Amino acid sequence: MINDRINNPKSPKYHVKKYLESRKEFLQDKVVIDIPAGNGVTTEILQELGAKVEPFDLFPEYFLLKDIECKQADVCDKIPADDSHADMVICQEGIEHFSDQLKVFKEFNRVLKLNNELLITTPTYSNLASKLSYLLFESETNKQMPPNEIDEIWMSDKSLSNEIYHGHIFLIGLQKMRVLAKLAGFRIKEIKWLRISKGSLFLFPFLYPFILLSSYLRYFRMRRKNKGISKEHLRKVYMEQVKINISLKTLINKHIFIIFEKEKELQDLDFRFDNKIKPFGVVLK
Repeated sequence: MINDRINNPKSPKYHVKKYLESRKEFLQDKVVIDIPAGNGVTTEILQELGAKVEPFDLFPEYFLLKDIECKQADVCDKIPADDSHADMVICQEGIEHFSDQLKVFKEFNRVLKLNNELLITTPTYSNLASKLSYLLFESETNKQMPPNEIDEIWMSDKSLSNEIYHGHIFLIGLQKMRVLAKLAGFRIKEIKWLRISKGSLFLFPFLYPFILLSSYLRYFRMRRKNKGISKEHLRKVYMEQVKINISLKTLINKHIFIIFEKEKELQDLDFRFDNKIKPFGVVLK
């Protein structure tokens, strides 16, 4: 194997490998897009499981496998693949580097077949330790400075490309990821457990009662506030958010590993509610 971290339970790659192995039967001869492919460790796993892997990366120079080509691609622009081309898309440790994350989700939707899976792993702002670090200093952890133009430029080499490989400037939490995915035609299928954040576990008994109470107060307040939308639809959307907010997988999970399912094509999305539409030419209060 290219990278020994796939055998380390502390690494997201280990958990992705375990999940892919559980899907071995499905993966046989299936087209899987691996983006960003990095050094190729997941591409190698997918090959061994019988999938037809198509690796892409902003800097394919990092790719180490010799028997398959990693093509250059900027996912914020366009993945060089046809519509409804892939049976699975994997984005490991990538979403936190992408400047236009909604466009990225829409691009994932475009290349993925209906009812199939998008796998994402990423560091998170959603666990309690990260929430506290962000409150104190807008940083990812209590050991780091906030994102800046020194630490968050991970690759900039104009001899290769004019593109910049950003660090964790665009770190994302579960609630924001959920709504971006929803706006791009995905639903959450499963959130996987990885490992405990010790700092979050320490904070949990002090903060959880406030999180629980606040989550349900907001839930009931927003259900009363929105008139003209069916109570069932309000309940479904808001309760999904409440469950994410109070879940142990959100609050003390060290990392995010989330599986989305493509439930709609982009052209079939419609989020309009008549009572939410404001008339043109009227001063809004």
